[in-house]
Amino acid sequence: MHEPNPIDIAAKASGEPVFREIGVASWEEEHPGEPRPDNPNAEAYDSRYDTELLNEGDRRNVLDKYRYWSVQAIKEDLDKKGRHGFDVAVENWTHDFNIGSMVRTANAFAAHAVYIVGPHKWNRKGSLMTELYQHVYNSPSIQDLVNQWREENPGAKVIALDIVDGAVPIEQYTFPERCLMLFGAEGPGLSQKALELADDVVYISQFGSVRSINAGAAAAVAMHCYVAQNL
Repeated sequence: MHEPNPIDIAAKASGEPVFREIGVASWEEEHPGEPRPDNPNAEAYDSRYDTELLNEGDRRNVLDKYRYWSVQAIKEDLDKKGRHGFDVAVENWTHDFNIGSMVRTANAFAAHAVYIVGPHKWNRKGSLMTELYQHVYNSPSIQDLVNQWREENPGAKVIALDIVDGAVPIEQYTFPERCLMLFGAEGPGLSQKALELADDVVYISQFGSVRSINAGAAAAVAMHCYVAQNL
């Protein structure tokens, strides 16, 4: 019989982990005796609050300031505050599992818009519903998208993120305030057409033994670099 690993035995005996609770319970549990903000007759009435969330609690992955708010109210508030000047385009030719995490990252860094290129159905598993708070559009091809985007954003740059000959290290690149970032799939990276259409091609320097990092992680690095330069 296989002997259990001593680390596993010690881990089970440790009493860990104890995780903190995320989110809030129902309004009545959190604010006993206080008038509900979804009551039109109450002085504290606020149309941004969602009745179902007030009833059942809010465990969503949102900032605390957005607890109990409806999806539409959150989306409108992000628009009102002002999103950043970069758009994100992800090629969806391989139904890559990283697309969901890229959309989630685009939300975290307040991307102006997200474009899914290719088949309209994409792998949403890693997005954790964050696409609901973003402006997400579909485009049948990278050529169609870039043509339309350049027409709507004259003079703005299209930037491809990939490790190819002639690419510029991201550590030495200055992101323009208005730009479209192109991301490819895990493995093949960007299509040849995407690389041809880009004004600049940027790569993330590697310092270990691997040639590249995960596509979702690379997108997060690139978006954070943009934000760090343009805040």
